[in-house]
Amino acid sequence: MLDQYQNQLTRLLESEQYVEAKNLLRFLLNCQGEEKRHYDEWSNLLTWLDVAFPTYDKSSDGSSAAPYIEEDNDNEAALREQALSPAEHDEDYVQQVLYIMQHHPVADQQLLALERAAYLTYPGVDEVILAWLTGSELHPQLQFKALQCLKKRGASGTVALERLGEHVELEIEATPLSEDEFPLVAARVVERVESVTEVNEASLPHFARELWKECLQCIYGTSAYNRLLNDDDDTVDCYSAALHQVLELSLYGRVNDDDVRDTYGITDALRFRYEQACRSLRQIVQFRLEDGGDKS
Repeated sequence: MLDQYQNQLTRLLESEQYVEAKNLLRFLLNCQGEEKRHYDEWSNLLTWLDVAFPTYDKSSDGSSAAPYIEEDNDNEAALREQALSPAEHDEDYVQQVLYIMQHHPVADQQLLALERAAYLTYPGVDEVILAWLTGSELHPQLQFKALQCLKKRGASGTVALERLGEHVELEIEATPLSEDEFPLVAARVVERVESVTEVNEASLPHFARELWKECLQCIYGTSAYNRLLNDDDDTVDCYSAALHQVLELSLYGRVNDDDVRDTYGITDALRFRYEQACRSLRQIVQFRLEDGGDKS
């Protein structure tokens, strides 16, 4: 159950649903029986959200209330940027954001700092992010978020990184900023798994989509990602079956591999490609982005 709450919290933060994230954090802080480090992390994250997004305040009855946002999409985007970017970026503020990005032990706060860094107008920010990205052993999901941040800032050029044990060179401007910007084959994979899992349990398609989103961010630019780009039916079968396998292992700690292979049509001819995909996705789950940005 704790893992589900943690995953839900991450989803809320990634989708910028800060009111809901604060409510969930307050709920978790009132729960009993968890390790002290979890309460410390939740408290620190709630404090950071209160500081980083001061427009999201409690209402008079104690519940969180979002600021008024007009329906006009352009105005909503402007208000979002205003919330993320103070009118004046003094040096102390910039250094605080960059320090949290580089050194904070809680990964969620590093992600929030990257979100804010995308709007900093102070000189030298790109250079600091690039030096941190290329000079630190970061979790591949945090690397991906840093690439997104740089793209949002208008940076361009090639970045050389170690990702999942491979040396890769990535173009900043080619980094997908949303699920829609990934190749169509990525959607085919998760849609296949959703259609299979929804028969067994209504919540499984949701978890499958979130897990696949995480996997895509982590394998981006690696040989596993390049194999996915073959975009043929066999590739979709192999990656769909691998995602299903890893999903069940993550949620239940066990999986019937024979059933999975039968369901997705993994023949003996596809067995090697399927196991390649399984190894890549299992590697991601084994060192998920939880307590910090490094892989140790």
